[in-house]
Amino acid sequence: MAKTRTDPEDFSRPLRRVLVGLLVLVLLGLFLLWRIDSPRVERYRAALVDRVVPSFDWVMTPITKAAGMIDQFQSYASLHEQNQDLRRELQQMKAWKEAALQLEQQNARLLDLNQVRLDPKLTHVTGQVLADSGSPFRQSVLINVGARDGILDGWATMDGIGVVGRISGVGERTSRVILLTDTNSRIPVTVQPSGQKGLLSGDNTALPPLEFLEQSDEVRPGDRVVSSGDGGMFPAGLLVGTVVLGNDRRLRVSLSADYQRLEFLRVLRSHELTPITDAGALIAPPVVPDGPDTSGALNTEALPARGTQPEAEPAADASTETDGGDG
Repeated sequence: MAKTRTDPEDFSRPLRRVLVGLLVLVLLGLFLLWRIDSPRVERYRAALVDRVVPSFDWVMTPITKAAGMIDQFQSYASLHEQNQDLRRELQQMKAWKEAALQLEQQNARLLDLNQVRLDPKLTHVTGQVLADSGSPFRQSVLINVGARDGILDGWATMDGIGVVGRISGVGERTSRVILLTDTNSRIPVTVQPSGQKGLLSGDNTALPPLEFLEQSDEVRPGDRVVSSGDGGMFPAGLLVGTVVLGNDRRLRVSLSADYQRLEFLRVLRSHELTPITDAGALIAPPVVPDGPDTSGALNTEALPARGTQPEAEPAADASTETDGGDG
């Protein structure tokens, strides 16, 4: 008599069904346990959590350690990237340092060759920007230096790169600075390398226009704009910006100063100009010749006085009489 072979699937399949059913019942019971709103069930839930959760710390330990390792690896990768960036910036700064040293040495040699003597009186005072007017009709800032620091109206202010504006209004401890973009700002400038002189006029925009250029055809976008020093308003040679072509096809200036980050301003001390009180002193005295003037100068005594008629010439009368006698 042949024996029937038993398949393992015949036993495992009912067992899986029983386990799945028990798991479903357990999950359904936990769901009902957590959904029942009763003080007694709430106490039971709290006791169950206190009993079960602390014992699962060993289960969460690998997950916690793995998460910590991932965070540390990400932090290490970020630090490594920052370190590489800093190394590159350090190399660039070294190159800039070498270039600056060479330019400084070259500048010193050129000054020595030209026998230039720098004016020790041309110094500056640095002040902090306290407030911005924030008005669409007035572009100005307030700095924390004033009359006690020797500040005077009209002095130029810079942000370390380019001209920002001029002092207009000095208090005891504060001063008002009108920016170059203000409509009341007018400064004479020179466009390099053409040497054309013009006027930079503020119009409450970030790109003030260039006006009254001598020959605008010689000015190109990208040219450097510096203060001309005309009128004694600003010292000559201060960087203002570069020439650009505006949307209205007018020549405008892209200012070098960073008006979005005005934190500290440098006020340049300028020399006081001697006021002109006697206009006659500007005219040279007349030159007196050594001898009589025989160069055929006009004799004013021979000219008739204004408003009088000159006398008739005798020759004209004689000719008239002769003509009459012949007739």
